[in-house]
Amino acid sequence: MKKTIVVLTGAGVSAESGIKTFRDSDGLWEGHNVTDVATPEGWKKNPALVLDFYNKRRQELKTVKPNEAHLILAELENDFDVHIITQNVDNLHEKAGSSNVLHLHGELTKVRSVTSKNHILDWFEDLNLGHFDDHGNQLRPHIVWFGEDVPAIEKAISIVEKANVLIIIGTSLQVYPAASLMNFAPQNSPIYYIDPNPATVYDLPNPLKVIETIASKGMKTVQKELMKLL
Repeated sequence: MKKTIVVLTGAGVSAESGIKTFRDSDGLWEGHNVTDVATPEGWKKNPALVLDFYNKRRQELKTVKPNEAHLILAELENDFDVHIITQNVDNLHEKAGSSNVLHLHGELTKVRSVTSKNHILDWFEDLNLGHFDDHGNQLRPHIVWFGEDVPAIEKAISIVEKANVLIIIGTSLQVYPAASLMNFAPQNSPIYYIDPNPATVYDLPNPLKVIETIASKGMKTVQKELMKLL
């Protein structure tokens, strides 16, 4: 039986690939106020702006490549049962070869009907006003915006509960409910937290090792330690 490694990833794992972290220090996302492009209210107010914003993010995916952190995570599948739970909406984990990826906050390469969360389509080009589902309803980005439920959270919890090792990479641990997932790891499972500016973690019963560096360097360190488990 392969040991189960669960990996929680945030924007920091994609930063080395050239994708900006979710919000810059000034609170803007790619020059936009987050409330204008990542909330149901922003969509209602100016759907054309929201569509244009995500169209640019989607096109960016065609120019970026997985970095060493993504590739190491994919490589770990040779020896472990690896499950990745990501807050990212890019597809770099999949491009790197990871086969078990759960996107908590949606995916840029998918769209859905405004009337049904379950009417989801693959989508790789621009999405514009006038792109409808089969019933004439506008399609929107398949992104979980602020103020919306996170449908995948229960599945994510069930995955973390089976972790023999939990790795957290490139997240400020400020966005909930994703930040609470580490609390569902079995108490005897070690946790590695990789981030150049790690948040302080309180009251965690698990063995915790904080690796204060970028994702690729941190994963090299963790990979060596994981090999000792074989």
